This record gives sequence, C-alpha cells and structure tokens, in this order.
Amino acid sequence: MANQMPLNRTRKAGFIALVALASSLTWSPLALAQSCSFLPVIGGDGGINVAKRVDAPKVSPFGMLLGRTNWNTDFAVNQPYNSYKLFFTAQSTEKARYPITAYLKFSDGTNLQVVNELMAPPLGKGAMFGPFQAVAGKEVSQVNFKIGASADPGSTGFSYRISVQGCN
Repeated sequence: MANQMPLNRTRKAGFIALVALASSLTWSPLALAQSCSFLPVIGGDGGINVAKRVDAPKVSPFGMLLGRTNWNTDFAVNQPYNSYKLFFTAQSTEKARYPITAYLKFSDGTNLQVVNELMAPPLGKGAMFGPFQAVAGKEVSQVNFKIGASADPGSTGFSYRISVQGCN
C-alpha cells in the first residue's frame, strides 16, 4: 500500500497538468465540427427536401416505354464542398422495397456512383449515406438520387423523402 501512494500522487499531478494544458488551448471540439448546408433541388420550388412516390414507368400497349419516370432527382451544388451526405426516409405505411442509387455528377459530364442499395425501412426510418469525399481534380455540379428500378416492379407506389447536404 505504501508503494501505491506516490503513484496515485503522480497520476493526480499528471491529470492536473493535463487539465491545465487543455484549458490553455484555443481549439474546441465545436471548432472541428463540419459546417454543412442543404442543397437545393433542381427544378423544384427552391426547397431542400423532396417528397415523392415511386411511380411505375408508363408503357405503351406495344411494350414501349412512354415518357419518363419520376425516379431521378438532382440537387444543385452551388459552391465547392469537401464531402456530401445524402438522406433517405421512408414515408409509406406499408412495408416497401426502395431500390436506391445515387451519383456525384461532375462538371466534365462524368459521374461517380456512391450508393447502390435495396432498402426496406419502416415508416419514418431510413438512412444517411456518406459522407462521400469530393474527388480531387473534379468539380461536383450535381448530386443525383434515383429511387426506383425497372427490374423491381414491386417497388412502385411507395412514398419517400430525400435531401442532400454539402459539407466543409
């Protein structure tokens, strides 16, 4: 027991020195936190959340695809960001399957797929995808969410909400 007393005093002195050093530093955990902004929806009303329903593609009596599906939603990147976070929330009361893909689209016309998932979350639940780092030497111009797939007709008729953040 006598040997433990100096060790305890040493630990206590070390702890006090560590606290004194930490209190003299000018940084804080909040200073290290990311600053994120929601991206606006392209073609929307300026909002940052999109609520949609997965519609089935329109097909002619001859089996030809008519018009476009509502599966794709693009978000405008209005300034450079270091990373991107994508948010998906199920809005259907019945159990639904959501085929989800997402892409970072670059100003040179190329893209990078960052999400390829099939989810079946309950009402009000979903996922945050990312953060996905920006690609060196490429400028992200849009973030694309695609909810729905021709290969999964059982995923139609269900509602969801999506949004995207750019972070520095």
